[in-house]
Amino acid sequence: MAKTIHPAQRLQELPKQFFAALVAKANARAATGRDVLNFGQGNPDLPTPPHIVESLKQAADNPLYHKYPPFRGFAFLKEAVARRYKEDYGVELDPETEVAVLFGGKTGLIEISQCLLNPGDVALVPDPGYPDYWSGIVLAGGVMAFMPLLEQNGFLPDYEAIPEEALRKAKLMFLNYPNNPTSATATRAFYEETVRFAEKHGIVIASDFAYGAIGFDGKRPLSFLETPGAKEVGIEFYTLSKTYNMAGWRVGFALGNRNVIEMINLIQDHYYCSLFGGIQEAAAAALNGPQDCVASLVRTYKNRRNALYGALADIGWHAPKPAGSFFCWLPVPEGHTSVSFADLLLEEADVVVAPGVGFGSHGEGYVRLGLLAPEERLIEAAERIGRLGLFR
Repeated sequence: MAKTIHPAQRLQELPKQFFAALVAKANARAATGRDVLNFGQGNPDLPTPPHIVESLKQAADNPLYHKYPPFRGFAFLKEAVARRYKEDYGVELDPETEVAVLFGGKTGLIEISQCLLNPGDVALVPDPGYPDYWSGIVLAGGVMAFMPLLEQNGFLPDYEAIPEEALRKAKLMFLNYPNNPTSATATRAFYEETVRFAEKHGIVIASDFAYGAIGFDGKRPLSFLETPGAKEVGIEFYTLSKTYNMAGWRVGFALGNRNVIEMINLIQDHYYCSLFGGIQEAAAAALNGPQDCVASLVRTYKNRRNALYGALADIGWHAPKPAGSFFCWLPVPEGHTSVSFADLLLEEADVVVAPGVGFGSHGEGYVRLGLLAPEERLIEAAERIGRLGLFR
């Protein structure tokens, strides 16, 4: 008789994988032969620029890369991201001590909690926010204190509203601008307040800058590290996934405070032996090469945004246009929850959106839609939804 194998307690405590359930539901619908328009995930739909792909093809022939890479990544890649930050944001980074190479930004967002939190320590988490912040905190045995992101505050946290008990135990805080899921952007004044807040309470800031390249209407999103004093209190996570349509390549970075960067490098010394060298060379080509591909991508998302919001206005569904990221944060109609509305759109219109409550309790009342299809398909989605007569 087979012996029952029980998982460790930490696995049983992990939050339910929200996006896995969403994908399964969408795939089940599509398997029936329906023309499903899936805007529920954050998976870029456009290919990686050709010069980056070509760099990988050539690098794959280099026998140097067929061996183990340096544990902490090749110097040329860390130098490339430091150069990009200097050119784009005016931020000086020491490639050796203030840059860590990650297997995608998500990996670093999980590791930071394991580096800083002991059981019972508090992490301040945006609500709504990216659910994988929760996973790292749970794996570290930490406790989450949620910071509501409310429309009346521009979807920025109100530090004065954080309970004193949470502040006493807090060691880490996650921020994410341009924001997933609300698409809000941060102001310079907010980041200056954040540095003062972190200094006062001894909290490390983890700025998730995954959508940092995507800002609209002539406004480049601010990097947290541009703020005076930011490197003294925190780090920033950057990824090539969205900037260069390289989600499947899994290239990310942690940047900033050298003590925290050393912690991340140390934990990764035990987990990994860095990325395949050919991918590192191609990533450096993306960072060092011409950036018109990034500008072109942002124009594409802006055009998609404008086309969609024009079509939404035609059906009577009104919401502020996103300032950054490739997400739209849309209010659900009266009489619906975020889940019931998302289910209705899937069942009656074959349109997939992500229920806001999947990002936290303060996401209730909204759904998230990604600008991850051609303009004509976004317009078609709006027309399908309009035929349901929910907004008239």
